[in-house]
Amino acid sequence: MGCTPVVRVRGRGSGRVSIAGMACYKAGQRSRMIYGFRVHRGRKGERKAFTWQDYRDLILRARIQLGGPIVLVRDNLSTHLMPPMREFIAANQDWLTVFQLPSYAPDLNPQEGIWALVKRGIGNLAAANVDHLAKTVRTRLKKIQYRPHLIDGCLAQAGLVMND
Repeated sequence: MGCTPVVRVRGRGSGRVSIAGMACYKAGQRSRMIYGFRVHRGRKGERKAFTWQDYRDLILRARIQLGGPIVLVRDNLSTHLMPPMREFIAANQDWLTVFQLPSYAPDLNPQEGIWALVKRGIGNLAAANVDHLAKTVRTRLKKIQYRPHLIDGCLAQAGLVMND
C-alpha cells in the first residue's frame, strides 16, 4: 500500500505578497496589465499593505506608459476612498476620470479575472518561503502581461466589450 505524502511547513506566517493592478484597454491597441508588487516579510515596522500613495503612483505610472488620459474603474477598497486619494483625483480631472463599482461586484471587475489567473497558476505551489512565493507570483504576472488575449478574456468575462 502507498503512503500519502506529507509536506511539513512551519505554523507561523513568514510574510505575504501584495499586488495591486490595472487591466488596461484601449480600442485598436493590445490590452495591457500594469501592476505594483510588495513583499511583506513580517519585519517590525514594515508596511503590510499598499498605501493611497502606492495606488496614486500606480495610476501615474499607467498614465506615462499608456500615454494619454485614463478612465479608471475601481472597487471600493478603503484605501481607494481615502480623502488624499479623492483630492488627487479632483486635482487631475483633466486626464483622470474615475467610476466606482458597486459595493461588492467582483464579477464586473476585469482585474479579478487577472487575480484568478495568477492564483490558478500557483495553486499547487508549496513555497519554501515568501521570497520563493514572490518570485513565482512575479513570473506568473509577467506571463500574463505578455499574453494580451488573457487580459482581453478577463474583460469579456466581466461582460464588457471594447468598441473599435
